[in-house]
Amino acid sequence: MAKRNAFYAQSGGVTAVINATACGLIETARRHRDEINTVFAGNNGILGALHEELIDTSQESQSTVAALRYTPAGAFGSARYKLKGLQENRAEYKRLLEVFEAHDIAYFFYNGGGDSQDTAHKVSQLGVTLGYPITCIGIPKTVDNDLPGTDSCPGFGSVAKYVAVSTREAGLDVASMAKTSTKVFVLEVMGRHAGWIAAASGLARELPGEPPHIILLPEIAFDRERFLGAVEQSVREHGYCVVVTSEGTRNADGSFLSDQGGKDAFGHTQLGGVAPVLARLINDQLGYKYHYAIADYLQRAARHIASRTDVEQAYAVGQAAVELALAGKNAVMPTIVRLSDDPYRWQVGEARLADVANVERTLPAEYITEDGLHITPECERYLRPLIAGEDYPPYENGLPRYARLRRFIVDKKLPPFEAQ
Repeated sequence: MAKRNAFYAQSGGVTAVINATACGLIETARRHRDEINTVFAGNNGILGALHEELIDTSQESQSTVAALRYTPAGAFGSARYKLKGLQENRAEYKRLLEVFEAHDIAYFFYNGGGDSQDTAHKVSQLGVTLGYPITCIGIPKTVDNDLPGTDSCPGFGSVAKYVAVSTREAGLDVASMAKTSTKVFVLEVMGRHAGWIAAASGLARELPGEPPHIILLPEIAFDRERFLGAVEQSVREHGYCVVVTSEGTRNADGSFLSDQGGKDAFGHTQLGGVAPVLARLINDQLGYKYHYAIADYLQRAARHIASRTDVEQAYAVGQAAVELALAGKNAVMPTIVRLSDDPYRWQVGEARLADVANVERTLPAEYITEDGLHITPECERYLRPLIAGEDYPPYENGLPRYARLRRFIVDKKLPPFEAQ
């Protein structure tokens, strides 16, 4: 078999462990030099392919590639850019294949969420239609844990750990000051349509009465009176109240509490801050002094407190992507298959991209308490193994030492192309 090249791109919001996936993929490809010549990475995700800005990862040393395993964010640059349907914008898909052909690329690895899996699936279909042989493998990545077909999504376990730890620590802070100061603390976490991240805060509670006292999830319509009653009861019984809310908390009519009226690059509603909305409501109606925090990028960039389980799974799906491609698989995604809860055991499986693309997995009803304000023991059993273990990066001068890449761009061979 003649050696061919591969293209790898990071897509959408980054995570604390997406570079661990890149590490697994590149290191595995290097062990198969008889089949894969060079792994090119897209400079700023899929835009790197459209603009023919390909990073030659062979220019990175073995130690630098290894350091990706403990480096957060997207080392090659990511992008919130969704390719439209094949009929709507066939030109962009053709451009991808033209770039692949110009650089002798036979393998396309796309590391992202549901929209990214859809793109990989469409490219595989167009490759067949136009007669260009391209093997497309989607690689799961999302802090939201909302991809179907996989027990967990690389990136989620570390966010879940960060949120659970932050909830416990902030809860101790509020409890210690509640007598004369703040009575209510609201923590806003990511999760537009699925409440997995907010649910993970429930792991902070060890004993009844400990925070979080209230968890607001997108899956449960916000009930103003029920919420205020729960806040008041918590302050009355415990002296304070810790609320964790998903950014996607919504009203009964489906509208987001924090809808700003705009759209992001993927066409999703642009959300503001639900935490200040809730905090003002509490203050206006109950008069309690409050503080709030929006975890935002901090939760997904916190590699210093990453889950070891998450790091290992992120690396494993990168490794498996190469192995699936070389085994002749196409239009599939490596998945995490849970074998048991206690002891926690897992293995890598696979799912068809056609079954994964643009499908969101939300929190099951059995994971939410009857009052809609907390998680059940069943949910805790699912979540706890995913935050297990520590995988600290090396430190230097008191700070984590992360990888710095050369990001060497290869020479272009095609005319310029403007993405739509």
